[in-house]
Amino acid sequence: MRSSRRGATSAALLTVLLLAACSPGGGSSAPTSAPPSGPSAPTATGTPTPTPAPTTDAPDPLAGWSLEQKVGQLLMVGVNVGKIDQASYDAVHQHHVGNVFLAGRTRAGAAPVAELVDSFTTLVSAESTNGAPMLVSTDQEGGMVQVLRGPGFSDMPSAMEQSALAPEELQRQATTWGKELADVGIDLNLAPVMDVVTSPETAATNAPIGYFERNYGFGVTTVTSHANAFSAGMEAHDVDVAIKHFPGLGRVGGNTDTTAGVRDTVTTRDDPTIAAFRSGIEAGAAFVMTSTAIYDRIDGSVPAAFSPVVVDGMLRGDLGFGGVVITDDVSAAEQVQAWSPGERAVLTVAAGGDMVLASADPTVIPEMATALVQRAQSDPAFAAKVDAAVLRVLAAKERLGS
Repeated sequence: MRSSRRGATSAALLTVLLLAACSPGGGSSAPTSAPPSGPSAPTATGTPTPTPAPTTDAPDPLAGWSLEQKVGQLLMVGVNVGKIDQASYDAVHQHHVGNVFLAGRTRAGAAPVAELVDSFTTLVSAESTNGAPMLVSTDQEGGMVQVLRGPGFSDMPSAMEQSALAPEELQRQATTWGKELADVGIDLNLAPVMDVVTSPETAATNAPIGYFERNYGFGVTTVTSHANAFSAGMEAHDVDVAIKHFPGLGRVGGNTDTTAGVRDTVTTRDDPTIAAFRSGIEAGAAFVMTSTAIYDRIDGSVPAAFSPVVVDGMLRGDLGFGGVVITDDVSAAEQVQAWSPGERAVLTVAAGGDMVLASADPTVIPEMATALVQRAQSDPAFAAKVDAAVLRVLAAKERLGS
């Protein structure tokens, strides 16, 4: 269902990305002095040497994009499947937002969801998103975290129940679940959870993960084997995954959606549980979602999604991740309310992140978009980060459409 819309823009995006690949350093500099006007310049021995060809700056891979359109590629707006907020449509029309997240819960089935998706993807235009296709995402983990139900969607077991299956069987079932998403136009599942809950004794007090049985068993081994099997099933039908919530929520007490001051006092930069995310990246995950908890032994100053140590240092550097880094919800989550919506967006990109998720409250999008534009206008280094993030987002979209 998505391939026909993506096909119209794939050639243009491919050209953009090829140009970007040819210009890793931003283009070569023009010579500081003019070459000799004759056919060649003699050397000290009288032997002619070829005249160097004139050099020019490499083409701008984002030529034709307005700054507002670029910023729109870095935002993902929530669309409540039960009651659509006009602010979600306004985000695309007025602020060029190029990605949507189906939020809430519905049991209406596949047909209404496909219509809803179409109502947003048809908004793609040269004016709104410079013709780039939308990413359409949702949370379809299984168990208590499953946005879409009803005719056309399976009742998915929780991750804990999935972990009781052989990985091969889980991948087979996840292939079916992935097709169900692809059939309604969804191409990104913000799953699986790769947070490591280390023991059954701590699960009940681990509010965001263990309490809801979102964990694939206990320990790195079962998380990697089963989360990667889930991912492979999704990807079989061109549904990308966002492994989450880096660097892990398996040890915290509070839920960052409903509680402020959530801190992890145990996890270190080289913690053994980080191996689960390394495995997911090596298995081909194109997106990683960052947590909004604060990690005292890594960077105790800001939530992980806003931390250059976590994003640029650990995720980009230590793990070598070159894909799209997306935040957990930073619109209504209690954990981030100490920062304004604009600050949340700017801190995300400054840290090396690519996409800001405003899933629960679409009304924050205007402030986020405005803050990103204003910071890029006043700070060339930040503007370069915006461009780099846009190219990563476009590369992910192109890969899905190829």
